[in-house]
Amino acid sequence: MKMAVQDGGGKDELKTQFITREGTYRLMTLSEYSRPNRVGYTNTQGSAAVRVSFVTLPDPSGNGDRICFNFGRELYVYVYKGVKKAADLTKPVDKKMYKGTNPTCHDFNMVTMTPDSVSLVVGFSTGQIQLIDPIKKELSKLYNEERLIDKTKVTCIRWVPGSTNLFLVSHSSGQLYLYNEELPCGTAPPHYQPFKQGDGFAIHTCKTKSTRNPLYRWVIGSEGCCINEFAFSPCGVHLAIVSQDGFLRVFHYDTMELLGSARSYFGGFLCVCWSPDGRYVVVGGEDDLVTVWSFHERRIVARGQGHRSWVSVVAFDPYTTSYSEPDSTVDFSGGSDDEIQPQMQNHTNNPIHNCTLSSGSSERNLVGRNSVNQASNRNSSGSDFNRMTTATCYRLGSVGQDTQLCLWDITEDVLKQPMCSKSRTSGIGGSGSFSVNGTAPGGAHHLNCTARCNNVSSSLQTNAVPNKDKECLADGNLTHLHGTNVHNNSTLSATAPSLTQRLAGLGFGDRKDGSGTHKRNFSLASRGGSTGGGEKNSSSTSCRGGGTTTRSSSDDPMRLIGTGACPRFDECPVLEPLICKKIAHERLTALVFREDCFVTACQDGYVYTWARPGKMGLASHIPSSPTTVTAAAVGGGTVV
Repeated sequence: MKMAVQDGGGKDELKTQFITREGTYRLMTLSEYSRPNRVGYTNTQGSAAVRVSFVTLPDPSGNGDRICFNFGRELYVYVYKGVKKAADLTKPVDKKMYKGTNPTCHDFNMVTMTPDSVSLVVGFSTGQIQLIDPIKKELSKLYNEERLIDKTKVTCIRWVPGSTNLFLVSHSSGQLYLYNEELPCGTAPPHYQPFKQGDGFAIHTCKTKSTRNPLYRWVIGSEGCCINEFAFSPCGVHLAIVSQDGFLRVFHYDTMELLGSARSYFGGFLCVCWSPDGRYVVVGGEDDLVTVWSFHERRIVARGQGHRSWVSVVAFDPYTTSYSEPDSTVDFSGGSDDEIQPQMQNHTNNPIHNCTLSSGSSERNLVGRNSVNQASNRNSSGSDFNRMTTATCYRLGSVGQDTQLCLWDITEDVLKQPMCSKSRTSGIGGSGSFSVNGTAPGGAHHLNCTARCNNVSSSLQTNAVPNKDKECLADGNLTHLHGTNVHNNSTLSATAPSLTQRLAGLGFGDRKDGSGTHKRNFSLASRGGSTGGGEKNSSSTSCRGGGTTTRSSSDDPMRLIGTGACPRFDECPVLEPLICKKIAHERLTALVFREDCFVTACQDGYVYTWARPGKMGLASHIPSSPTTVTAAAVGGGTVV
């Protein structure tokens, strides 16, 4: 695909600005963050991906933004000045250097932060976890220090929403652990006892005389299958997990019920995010696609095609997502009419920050109900929102190993289409409009979709919603308090030894072009028709190895093609990006949307700030190409 350029030149020229319907986004090179004293090219082969975390401390002066990023064996925390002022790389808030291990992921605790203190939890490539306070520099705790809990790389780490002391950690072993920062780890490998199991997952508790970390162990997918990322819904009630077996699994976090699942078109899912209103989950991965899954309908409703390699990060932009007036008829919770209404911001071009609240949320101390602010942050009713504003056009961003940034405008008229044969949209453009007739990838043929795809009664979509998430709520807290093992009867997911290997046997190989960009040597449009097997899973399950997880009797995920979990390529809308620009020389590994800018990071350790239209700061300028900001090196650091 030939790339358009802003000022002429070849397709490999880096873009420093691009235009969308809301105006021009510009790269702020003086707001570039990196390790101090960067000179020349650094070989990052095999290094952990560069991740970025933000926190805004309650600073009356308005200078409370802090940014954390990792690069190689180093971890940096800076005062983030965004588009206001140039970055000062000579004065990091904190800098740490580690021996024998690399930081891989990190997260700030938004609940316990104060103007002069914040808790930062960091995961490492060798499995350890560290808790630090980069401002006070007095706090330093290690978990899994002797690697007795898990020896594999920490792939994702998140504080439980609303909790003062609980955080969740995933590993490349396929295990997910819940830690309490106030509890120690054992001096011997932990012993587990089964607590709950279902289709493609199992949950265990730690069997000890005194309470120790980890509190819970989740085993996701087939044995040894890496969990790549997980994300809590905006209200903290639901948990979406993506793994290398190519599955998205969505759980009710408190009841630990599997609510739904989907699988990739090829390979593993690498990244996941929730829409600001909690209605949709978006995933990206090794199929080079951006996949939109409807939480309400429990099915894939659209795919985005624009990347030329693996998609590494997906993120919604809540500040350019458009919302309609509050709709009193929309109710996703099944809760009572007495539930508290969320306080909405201006519903146009602003995110939704709050969720519907309900009572009875302080009973389960072990799993996340121990925060004094818990009732105002978490929702135990099983809904993301009760009566709320409705998004009319979502803005989504994605970055990938092809070094490209893609922005997508996704409108409700596309997301509400029922799954039908040969429905395809050719693009969305600046206005978010769609054409019905489109050309298949590679120009193979035209696919026509009749008007019936848009005119199917919405009641058909509503009836497809399972009631499991509502039924399990009645005794959800009681179940965990008494330790009852409630089995999940969902039949929506399946596990597989290696989807990539199976597809490789069909000739779906990979190759590299001259520029080193990862590409496929087959047409996405033809894959759906050639794979076949549109049968649903059987509900029978059997335990694998020691009862650590369950597996569907149909352990071949190819059989899910043609179902709502993985529609064929011509059975759901295929979106084209609003813009698709090459913005880095190395693969992109981070994307964060903020009110006045968005931030990207690439594998060579640079963190870039892109000013929104009309938000350009006076202290920044735009050269013809990105430049490197260097500064004197700083000393100090901590060794683990």
